[in-house]
Amino acid sequence: MPKPRFTRSQAEAGLKSKLPEIETWPNQFSGYEIVVDDPEFTSVCPKTGLPDFGTVTIRYMPDRHCLELKSLKEYLQCYRNLGIFQENIVNRVLEDVVRWAKPVWAEVKGDFRPRGGISTVVVARWPRPEPIT
Repeated sequence: MPKPRFTRSQAEAGLKSKLPEIETWPNQFSGYEIVVDDPEFTSVCPKTGLPDFGTVTIRYMPDRHCLELKSLKEYLQCYRNLGIFQENIVNRVLEDVVRWAKPVWAEVKGDFRPRGGISTVVVARWPRPEPIT
């Protein structure tokens, strides 16, 4: 069996990093959708140390709380120097949005620019679908 090209610590990089709290404020309405884009999102590949660039889009239906945009921007900017795989970025952002805002539903999409000729789009949704068995 060939040796993996990445280590377990690279695969898990960034998942347990301490990031700032995403503040929220009390929602006044029901039944609407919020879409927030960060078209200048950057992070670092934990394997190569090279920068990753992309757009992160957060879509959610608020329940009792809305994400406060300045703190969300500060949260997303913390990824700039963080070594983390693109798939983990999207899933970590989703988990943190759900933890802080507790929305009715949420979706996070990462549309990452090509590097080495390959671009990546990662989409994660909450509530999470049941695992395939």
